[in-house]
Amino acid sequence: MALLLAGCGLGQAGENGDEPQEITVFAASSLTDAFTELAATFEAQNEGVEMVLNFAGSSQLAAQLSEGAVADVFAPANPAQMEAVVDNGRIAAGSEKLFVSNRLTVIVPDDNPAEITALKDLAQPGVQMILAVEGVPVRQYTDEIVAALPADFQTQFYGNLVSEEDNVRQVAAKIALGEADAGIVYTSDVTPDIATQVRQIPIPEAQNVVAAYPIAPLADAPSPTLAQSFIDFVLSDKGQAILSRWGFGPPPID
Repeated sequence: MALLLAGCGLGQAGENGDEPQEITVFAASSLTDAFTELAATFEAQNEGVEMVLNFAGSSQLAAQLSEGAVADVFAPANPAQMEAVVDNGRIAAGSEKLFVSNRLTVIVPDDNPAEITALKDLAQPGVQMILAVEGVPVRQYTDEIVAALPADFQTQFYGNLVSEEDNVRQVAAKIALGEADAGIVYTSDVTPDIATQVRQIPIPEAQNVVAAYPIAPLADAPSPTLAQSFIDFVLSDKGQAILSRWGFGPPPID
C-alpha cells in the first residue's frame, strides 16, 4: 500500500501483465483510518494488487480530479464534491453510490479549559475555536447547523474562530494538542490515537446533520475492473463492518 501527498500524481500500471496492478483512491481525510484498513484487507484478498491512497479535504481532491489528476475511485465526504467531478465529466452521472454516514460533534481538549458543556457555549466570549476551511464538507455541514440557530449565536460563533484548517483531521489534531478551546469534527475523527486527549460534547440530535459519503469510479480509471471491485468490497458486509469499527454509520437511504 502507498500513500500520496495531496496534490501529487502517480502513473498507473495496467490491469494486465506481470507488473503489480495499482488502484488509486482519492478519499476524504475523515476516511483515513477506515480506508487504510479497507485497502490492506483488499490487497490481502487480491494478490498482486497495490492500493495507492490519497487523503485530503474533499474539495481539494475534487479540484485535483477536475484538473486531470489520475485516479480510479473517488470517495468524498458529501455529494456536492462528487457532483462537481460529475459535472466536469470525470465521473459518469448515476455511477455514484452512498456508502456510509457520519455525524458531527464538538471536541475540546481533555482538560476543557473553556469549560464547554454544550454547543451553545461555543458562542461565549473568549472561546477560541478551530474549524475546517470553507468548502470542505465538514465546514459545510457545520455551517448548515449554525445557520439554523439564532442570528446572535451565529455572529458570536464565527467571531470566536481563530483558525481554519485544510481538512477535518487537522482540526482534530490541533484540539488534541490543546491549541484551541474547541473544534467541530466528525464523530469518527475521535480515533484511538486522540481519544484520551479530547472530550466529545455531543450536538443534540435535533440540531445535528447526517453527513452522507458517496463513492464512484472515475470514467477514465486506468484500472476500471479493480476500481469496481474495490467499490463492491466497500459496500459489502465485510467492508461495512470495517467502516462501522471506525465510527461510521450505515449509508443513508439513497
